Amino acid sequence: MADEGLRPIIVKRIKKGGGGHHGGAWKIAYADFVTAMMAFFLLMWLLGSTAKGDLNGIAEYFKTPLKVAMAGGSGSGDANTVLPGGGKDLTRQDGQLRRGENDVVTRKQTLKSAQEEVERAERVRLENLKQKLEKAIDSNPTLKQFKNQLLLDITSEGLRIQIVDEKNRPMFALASAQLQPYTKDILHEIGRALNDVPNKLSLSGHTDATPYSRGEKGYSNWELSADRANASRRELIVGGMDESKVLRVVGLSSAVLLDKEDPFNPINRRISIIVMNKKAEELVEKDSGSLNVSTDAEVQQGLSVPATPN
Repeated sequence: MADEGLRPIIVKRIKKGGGGHHGGAWKIAYADFVTAMMAFFLLMWLLGSTAKGDLNGIAEYFKTPLKVAMAGGSGSGDANTVLPGGGKDLTRQDGQLRRGENDVVTRKQTLKSAQEEVERAERVRLENLKQKLEKAIDSNPTLKQFKNQLLLDITSEGLRIQIVDEKNRPMFALASAQLQPYTKDILHEIGRALNDVPNKLSLSGHTDATPYSRGEKGYSNWELSADRANASRRELIVGGMDESKVLRVVGLSSAVLLDKEDPFNPINRRISIIVMNKKAEELVEKDSGSLNVSTDAEVQQGLSVPATPN
């Protein structure tokens, strides 16, 4: 009966939770946030260091990814782009620019632009020289009376100055390289003006088709045209032109006629002075063998004469 008075001992165990915010769930969320931020900054870095062409390729890829993958898009096959493929052969970069070629293309484009700018500046300089000569002719009473015999035009090789004969007013004595006094005055005036530009000169002499009595076997129009061109060179220098400006002196006889309809027209007897642009100078200096001179294609089929001292 004594045992009936005893009560059983009951032990209650309280199971505590995970500690609320002191648990580890927040660490997973923080790791996700850091990963997202890292991806964001990587994206910003890639966008900042990617060329414009590559960005256009990426944009096109995400607009029509299948089309770009199959046919290639603008910049998609460039070796510098982050997207592989492009071109007809998706395993290669067929027809696409490789690394370094973009820089070469850019340099070529820059060089071409610079060259075009130099050519424009040179053309302006020659146009100014042409205007200056025209003003000198109009303001000089001696030269003004020969205005019809002075032909000035801009060609693909530079400024061309032609001094032509008239029926009753030749530049040279008949069948001779002896200059008339007024021809010397014209050349002296031109010679002074030509020092205003750094360009080199090419001189060519021309005759009409009237042959010598001995034909081409003896002293002919070839020798005469060359002698007249060289005589003109000497008078330009007497007028004050720097003698180092002359690169070439040639005689073309009647091979290049100004009046093709009438080979005997006095206008075919002329001296042509070309103030050459840089491209024409390089052709002569490299001894290319030809120099296409504007409308008449004055080629080096004439008799070349070295620039001898005065």
